[in-house]
Amino acid sequence: MQFENHIGIDYSGAATPRTRSATIQAYQSRASEPPTHVASPASTDQRKRNWNRLELFDWIVSQFEQSNPTIIGIDHGLSFPISYFNRYRLNSWNDFLKDFATHWPTDHPEATVEQFRETSSRIGTNDEMRISENWTSSAKSVFQFDVQGSVAKSTHAGLPFIYRLRNAVPKVHCWPFDGWEIPPGTSVLTEIYPSLFRNRFPRQTRTVDQQDAYSVCRWLNEMDQAKQLPTFFNPPIDPSTKKSAAKEGWILGVY
Repeated sequence: MQFENHIGIDYSGAATPRTRSATIQAYQSRASEPPTHVASPASTDQRKRNWNRLELFDWIVSQFEQSNPTIIGIDHGLSFPISYFNRYRLNSWNDFLKDFATHWPTDHPEATVEQFRETSSRIGTNDEMRISENWTSSAKSVFQFDVQGSVAKSTHAGLPFIYRLRNAVPKVHCWPFDGWEIPPGTSVLTEIYPSLFRNRFPRQTRTVDQQDAYSVCRWLNEMDQAKQLPTFFNPPIDPSTKKSAAKEGWILGVY
């Protein structure tokens, strides 16, 4: 297998990074083992605690710092449409992350996405879509807030943590921004869309958010066992689309 550690994360942009939320869920599978639920490190035998975004970030860093190759699929946007790059004269994804973290410091412990929505100078509109979003039947713009299935809030909450991660563990390959090909033995962070997979696997007793994280984890593991991940890392797109996607990203599994 290409990876020894497969992780699916269902994210949330609600409230502050300190706020515990049942909508943040993580599942993990090692080697070919089935996915298991990962509880917040604040949990005890006597009391289960929900994750918050600060805890989750620290845990993600700890997973990537291990020597075994790890892949993490997270369900929020890792970038914005090319129109946004052009509007604010951003030349690269690294430039974008730094600029966004400056104007939307939603990783600060008491910050909320809501407080920046009316005041930030970096904004977009609902009709701005990335190419990979247009290739799906239901993915929404990263700027479309307050609707069912929206990833706008989680994206705006999560991106500054991606900037932090970039600096904390620079060896991680952020796909496809660091290249479409994954070097052997390399750990990977990728954007993923649970709706592509959630109905493939019986839900059993899991909550909706748990099912999303579980299905991402299980799909990553099964595709790795079947040696199919390289196919998804290299979707059949033309050079012009690939050039744009190198900045605005791609949803793993959209093919």
